[in-house]
Amino acid sequence: QVQLIESGGGLVQAGGSLRLSCAASGLTFSRYAMGWFRQAPGKERAFVAITWSDGSTRYKDSVKGRFTISRDNAKNTVYLQMNSLKPEDTAIYYCAADITLVVGVFGAKTWGQGTQVTVSS
Repeated sequence: QVQLIESGGGLVQAGGSLRLSCAASGLTFSRYAMGWFRQAPGKERAFVAITWSDGSTRYKDSVKGRFTISRDNAKNTVYLQMNSLKPEDTAIYYCAADITLVVGVFGAKTWGQGTQVTVSS
């Protein structure tokens, strides 16, 4: 059974930084693409960043240059370093495994429980 456990969310002022972590178990981590998604109040869950098994990455346009996704295969952990945070980054952030791509939209088959990130202005 795959489990994804996020940590590192919290309240930060605009311009600040947070680092999210996601510890994975129950899967051969190094073989999986891992991602971060977020759901803002009143909106659908949306793609933020992905790291493939070869370490390559892709980002949502609005977070490019501010967010960095990385992975440590020895620790079965994926990270999301978030810098220069903006109030519009406020959302519940979800770690995801077994990433899908359907009609150009990223999704996933396995989700963590989510961690709240709140950015105050």
